[in-house]
Parts: sequence; C-alpha cells; structure tokens
Amino acid sequence: MPIDPYLLLLLATVGVAALFPARQTAADVASGASTAAIAFLFFLYGARLSTREALDGLRHWRLHLTVLACTFVAFPLLGLAARGLVPVILTDPLHQGLLFLTLVPSTVQSSIALTSTARGNVPAAICAGSFSSLVGIAATPLLAAWLIGGDGGGFSADSLLDIVLRLLVPFLAGQLLRRWIGGFVTRHKKVLGLADRGSILLVVYTAFSQGVVQGVWHQVSPLRLGGLVVVEAVVLTVMLLLTWYGGKALGFGREDRITLQFAGSKKSLASGLPMASVLFGAHAALAVLPLMLFHQMQLMVCAVIAGRRSNDPRTEVTAGEPAAASRTSVGTGTRSG
Repeated sequence: MPIDPYLLLLLATVGVAALFPARQTAADVASGASTAAIAFLFFLYGARLSTREALDGLRHWRLHLTVLACTFVAFPLLGLAARGLVPVILTDPLHQGLLFLTLVPSTVQSSIALTSTARGNVPAAICAGSFSSLVGIAATPLLAAWLIGGDGGGFSADSLLDIVLRLLVPFLAGQLLRRWIGGFVTRHKKVLGLADRGSILLVVYTAFSQGVVQGVWHQVSPLRLGGLVVVEAVVLTVMLLLTWYGGKALGFGREDRITLQFAGSKKSLASGLPMASVLFGAHAALAVLPLMLFHQMQLMVCAVIAGRRSNDPRTEVTAGEPAAASRTSVGTGTRSG
C-alpha cells in the first residue's frame, strides 16, 4: 500500500515546526508569506481550471450531482453524527477538525488516477473533481460558518470576508486571466506544481508553529489520536460502501460507479490545508490534523480497491449509460488533490 511521499514532506514540516516554531517577528513574516502563498495557490487553481471543459461534462449531470451530494451532504452528516463521540472518544477541537474534513471538496488528480487504474469513467472523474473544487470554493466556508462557526472553534462568519479576499478573488482572477496565461501554466505545470506544493508546506509550517507556540498539542493524547484514526476509518468505510452500492441503486453502470466511489469518498488535502489556515487561523493546527490522517488513509485503501477493480471482467457499456460522457475528451486543468 502506497505511502504518499508528499505526506512525508508534510510530516517533516510538522516536525520542523515543533522543533523550530516561528515566534514574534519570524511569526509575522511567516504569516504574511503564508497569506501570499494561499492567494497564489488559488490563483493557480483558477488559471488551471478550464470552465469550458468542465461544462462539457454536464451531459453526465446525474453522476456529477451524486458526487456533489456525497461530498457536501453525506460526508457532513457523518461529521455531525460524530459529535456524539465527544468527550468519550474525541475532544471538541478534534471533532471540529473532523467536521471540517467532511466539508472539504473531493480530490482531483488522485481520483482520476485511481479511476483510470480501476478502468472507470475517466472523463467523468475529471469533470466531477473539477465541479467539486469549483463548488468547494464557496460551499466549504459557507458550511463551516453554519456548522462550526458557533461551536467555539476559532472560526466565525466574519471569516467569510477573508475567504472572499484571500481565496475567491485570486481564484476568479486566475479564471479571468486564463485566456492569456493558460498556455504558460500548462507548459510549466511541473515547475508550478513544485511551487504550489512548496506553498502548502509553508502554510502547514505556519499553522503548526502557531499551534506549538500556543501549546495546542498538549490537548492531544496518543489515546485520543488513536480514537480519531478509528473514527476516520469508519467514516471512510461508510462512504466507500455508500458510493458503490448507492451508485448501483441509482442505476449507474460499472464505470460510473467506480468514478462515484473514488470521487465521492475522498477529500482534498491540497484544497483543505489552505482553507483551514484562513478559516481557523491560530487554531488551524488541530483542524488540519484529521485531514492529513484521512488523506493517507484514503490513498492506501483506495489504491487496494482500484487494483482489485482492475481485475474485474470487462463488460460492455449498458444502453442506459450516456456514452458521450465516456468519450468526451477533456484536459484535467487541475492539480493534485
């Protein structure tokens, strides 16, 4: 089962923040750099996302709406249900982080890769990931304001202004300038990919430095951490079963069920980390811990499932499936989830 190398870099960054947290003037510099990095990330998201290609996938609207329902309805319901585990298994901050995890958009690149491995509907996976990222720009902070804002997690509806200025405005700027810079972004996607991954590492360092300085890690015992892992394993299992058998109940064919399972059961670390930094500020360290754990868990489990699905007998597309969606050629225009 694969260990994501980038997750190892994230964990190393957490270790550096624990040993050498930014303080005083250094903390101010790191905070400013983190703010700029987040704006840069969402500018690139906007410049990469081809609105035309995403709209081309609307012909398979039932599948995309189902993915969105799993991502922004079913997942949050599980997060809310986990409130009953406080304080026996989870603490309030860990539950808030778990709830935030359930509000994050789906992944893009890993969902596409896993769908391809399992011989699913790859064009639909591209569109589903694009739609989820696009909707998540607005849906994640709005849901967080509604579900977490009044729960004392360091986030309030006032943070929506920060979301607009630091996330939405750069994203829209990237979309508006895509006509002129889209080719440059595509040609230099490897270099820019390293740049935006480096930006996320900076965001993680800043968030965890603030957590170390404020002593938030004293709130997490090994027993609580183990409880969190078990709860996340249950959430992932429920979503994997729901997306697979729910897709069958809705009449989707095998290829579309694979797309639904991988796009509807996963959460984006790349989108979630910068969003948490904006939404939670100094409380972001505990807020992103559940997301980092879930990210690795979903990769390991879904990689095994994709490998087994790849050995399924090949079947013909059923008459009821929209074949056009399966043949649509679209570019990803996206980044790693």
